[in-house]
Amino acid sequence: MNKASARPSYRPIADTIAGMEDHARGSVLVVDDEPTIAEVVARYLERAGYRTRVASDGVQAIEAAASSRPDLVVLDLMLPGVDGLEVMRRLRDHNRERIAVILLTAKGEEADRIIGLRLGADDYVVKPFSPAELVARVDAVLRRVDTSPGQAAPIELSDLTIDPGARRVFVRGEEVALTQREFEVLLFLARHPGQVFSRNQLMDAVWQYSFYTDTSTVTVHIRRLRSKIEVDPARPKHIQTVWGVGYRFQP
Repeated sequence: MNKASARPSYRPIADTIAGMEDHARGSVLVVDDEPTIAEVVARYLERAGYRTRVASDGVQAIEAAASSRPDLVVLDLMLPGVDGLEVMRRLRDHNRERIAVILLTAKGEEADRIIGLRLGADDYVVKPFSPAELVARVDAVLRRVDTSPGQAAPIELSDLTIDPGARRVFVRGEEVALTQREFEVLLFLARHPGQVFSRNQLMDAVWQYSFYTDTSTVTVHIRRLRSKIEVDPARPKHIQTVWGVGYRFQP
């Protein structure tokens, strides 16, 4: 379908889904300029117990995220006006540790997909996709946040402190801003010091679904973590590569 063709209008951004107030699983903003995709995704999420809103372009998405502060944004990269990558940048600038993001991308958008991951996207789904699979991804991303142990003791090293309860990280006394997924990768590795994990094992443990096959996202998150917590990311002290096997955390 040509995106320039006439389409049915979106529900107003301010409208909540009727009858969804009692659902406690969280709220999701669905951003896509193709109404059929947005509405189908929203319906599947609603059936799974989420409150949803939809936006048809980047400007609406930014306004909706600012006004409703969703738990997660399902974000199409190809949007009219302000594109998905710019929306990602603005979401991270204003809600760096608050809003999770799952990108919707086309098969030919690998470069933009990698940029999105580097900007802090928690996951991505390639079009065409199964709505049920997307719901599973939303569940997995938000479950990691919901099940974080609020009373867990901080992990304290000479130059690095990880506070699981507050979801905060300090490097040499200065707080560093990590995305949800970056924090989860770091916390998982730090809780298993010296143990080597392959990218597939990290994907299963942190992303929590085994059918996800593109493990390059693990490499991207490791690279971003090193740039934020290591004195010399090219010679990492804490997150070390075990060539041909995977990664380990060295206290």
